[in-house]
Amino acid sequence: MAADDAIALDGFLNEETVPGDLHGSTARFRLTVSPTDQRTDEMILPCSVADPAIAHAVIHDLVPGDKLRVTGYLRLPRTPDEPMWLVVTALSVLEPAPLMSVAGPAAVVTAVIERYGPYVCWFDADTPDVEVFTEAGDWVGTAPEPNGIGQLLEAFEHRQAAGGE
Repeated sequence: MAADDAIALDGFLNEETVPGDLHGSTARFRLTVSPTDQRTDEMILPCSVADPAIAHAVIHDLVPGDKLRVTGYLRLPRTPDEPMWLVVTALSVLEPAPLMSVAGPAAVVTAVIERYGPYVCWFDADTPDVEVFTEAGDWVGTAPEPNGIGQLLEAFEHRQAAGGE
């Protein structure tokens, strides 16, 4: 493929990466791409890495929550039962995932960080409440349950558009 056929996409790694073979010389992951920060425009794009050096970095250095820029070639399906994926030729971390502090090596982590476009949500298994922050770390609010995140974000965006804090 020609160099001009390559595409570059920014997105978030929302789950663990996996080796593509027994030796770890290839890797696979799914990238969540949201070009407009609207959940309806969001897509999950399977990605594969054949370069051993990049595959090693993908498997050992990336964590869920990392914001990535991937460059590669879109592999379209030739038959209805084949998947579509991006063959990654270059990858860079634009923003590392927010760090969670753990009380010690024996501590059990019961919280999950998940990104929604420019927002970061903190889900704690011990409570139904969801704490929501902007990427910059500004507090947005607390949703009483995961289903209330959309309403919380909409109210926050209306306040921001009106010039309020």
